[in-house]
Amino acid sequence: MIEIIKAIIYGIVEGITEWLPISSTGHLILLESIMPFKTAAEGGNVSAEFFGMFDVVIQLGAILAVVVLFWGRIWPFALTRAEREKEGGTGIMSYFKKDIWILWFKILISCVPAAVIGILFDDVFDELFYNPTSVAIALIVFGVAFIVIENWNRGRRPAIRKLSQITYQTALLIGVFQLLAAVFPGTSRSGATIVGALLIGVSRTVAAEYTFFLAIPVMFGASLLKVVKFGFEFTSAELALLITGTVVSFVISLFVLRFLMGYIKKHNFKIFGWYRIVLGIVVLVYFGLAA
Repeated sequence: MIEIIKAIIYGIVEGITEWLPISSTGHLILLESIMPFKTAAEGGNVSAEFFGMFDVVIQLGAILAVVVLFWGRIWPFALTRAEREKEGGTGIMSYFKKDIWILWFKILISCVPAAVIGILFDDVFDELFYNPTSVAIALIVFGVAFIVIENWNRGRRPAIRKLSQITYQTALLIGVFQLLAAVFPGTSRSGATIVGALLIGVSRTVAAEYTFFLAIPVMFGASLLKVVKFGFEFTSAELALLITGTVVSFVISLFVLRFLMGYIKKHNFKIFGWYRIVLGIVVLVYFGLAA
């Protein structure tokens, strides 16, 4: 029962931090040090490798929240007569929502840099950078970046104010920024893509929405990769923890996504920058004292 409560807490933290640009990895590393799952060697029911897979796979709950909330804007098929008439065309082509297909092609282009590097060097980056010091540095550096970029953007009119205005070149550039999160844990995938999008003239609202949609293939792919490396043989306890964390992450993400979309219409991201800096310092101090 204690382990299930831990899984619930992990799911809450994941659901909140996955979408806010404050790094879910940084929070989960800190949480793991405070309340780790008990491994079999410690009298528990999970393997020593379980957490490395768990903290990625529970992101599937967060993905499902995006799918549920934005279904009408990401589903690329026109199935009803009204939808087909709106799309125009005749025959089989009337079943395809052209604008949404174009959006998905752009999203896939954004995925290419992180997908290629992640598949080739995922284990290397985990070994080099998946540690409290690296995460803390990434938290602080990108926290400063948010503040600097928001100050630089003050009074500027963004060039891209609609998702349809994102070009394939812009999509690739956003994908390059996302690559930073794949290399350096603590950067925050949403944080990296939003910072990159703001730099190249995308509005906050569009940057956030595109980041949400981009998360679907990225997080699904990352989760699948972790499961494949871990293996598909789970103990009943591990499966229960995974399901609990994923469901809680989904429910919390529904509220967080709605909050964030309302928040950024009236506010900038500087508060998240300051939060990242404070959290980075806390991580450095906590693990420095524990060393």
